[in-house]
Amino acid sequence: MKQVLLACFLGLCFPSVSALAESTQVFDIEGAWVFPGYNDVRIPGDSGTTLSLTEALSADSFPAFRARYTMTMSGKHDISLLAAFLTMRSDGTLDRDADFNGTTFSAGTPLESTFRFNSYRLTYRYLLFDSPKFKFRAGVSAKVRDAAIRLKGGGQESENTDLGLVPLISFSSIWLAHPRLHLVLDGDALAAPQGRAEDVLLAAVAPLNDHVSLKVGYRILEGGADNDKVYTFSLFHYAVAGMMVRF
Repeated sequence: MKQVLLACFLGLCFPSVSALAESTQVFDIEGAWVFPGYNDVRIPGDSGTTLSLTEALSADSFPAFRARYTMTMSGKHDISLLAAFLTMRSDGTLDRDADFNGTTFSAGTPLESTFRFNSYRLTYRYLLFDSPKFKFRAGVSAKVRDAAIRLKGGGQESENTDLGLVPLISFSSIWLAHPRLHLVLDGDALAAPQGRAEDVLLAAVAPLNDHVSLKVGYRILEGGADNDKVYTFSLFHYAVAGMMVRF
């Protein structure tokens, strides 16, 4: 059964040799200045101390970076690879003892925390609606989550890491408001009883010529997990600027 599903997926991603011959490619580089919202953690999820890495500790805004490569075949099939990197650091003292990942940090101890959430995704989207003014694509993403939370202070240090595969629903809508101005709503998202994930961009894209476009916009990254091993939910706001190069 797994072989059949794999064959079907590959058939969607790589429809034909002629489709590959008609393909276009886009390299999308995006930089952002990130403003942390909430960031609540409890490790273990069923017995640790609930900590806010942005309220109990203090976190400043910080830069982030991501890059995406997309191949479009026959004008309808999109295959993309994404690498997105995010690391937030915070520090401060707690007014109570905290049990984090099996280590107890005493109240009043100066602490430093590092929250890493890198993401690698393989996405397939299909062009469902196409008109001179509006285009809509939808599909699926396979996301590899590379996450870690580290707490350090008082001569102690503890880190919890998480490497996992997450399926997401993927979508992209483009409104061609003007030949030199496009509005884009693009993202991956999914919710389940065990947790949720949303990574959504709203941006204005200005084509400079047939090959290069510039973009500015706002991205929201939110989600987390709630289980016996880990409780973590976070929210980040991105001020985005980037460039897309089409081949």
